[in-house]
Amino acid sequence: MWRSPSAGPSSRRTPSTPPSRRGRSSGTSPRRRRSPRTPGRHPRRDQPPEQEVHRRRRRYRPGQRAMLEIRKYQKSTNLLIQKLPFARVVREICLDFTRGVDMQWQAMALMALQEAAEAFLVHLMEDAYLCAIHAKRVTLYPKDIQLARRIRGIHHGLG
Repeated sequence: MWRSPSAGPSSRRTPSTPPSRRGRSSGTSPRRRRSPRTPGRHPRRDQPPEQEVHRRRRRYRPGQRAMLEIRKYQKSTNLLIQKLPFARVVREICLDFTRGVDMQWQAMALMALQEAAEAFLVHLMEDAYLCAIHAKRVTLYPKDIQLARRIRGIHHGLG
């Protein structure tokens, strides 16, 4: 006598069973199981006070730390490049243009130059990041900076 596949025993798997329901013995997935803890015990409260408790460092989710840094630097008006290394670079470049004659710089002149340089770099990075987003990326590549300078033109992109 011929029997239909649905009339067979219920333990037999048939192609009509959805793949998500096959092979699972319990309702929880193995990734969600947690190791059992002793009930009523808190790990830090039960230690004697003379032992030093090592706290875990705070774990940030991906991108959260970057957002905190962005907000921090957008709030402040401080210079981002340290003054002494910037002054050394300016003096070194100045030596090249003055044929080895060491020129002296006023502190306010160096600060004005640094302000202008940082404003230019921040604006350039903003434009370059827009180019990266346009290319459906979140990582800034050198080609994004080059494209931003090329789009700006010879006067605004600094040649």
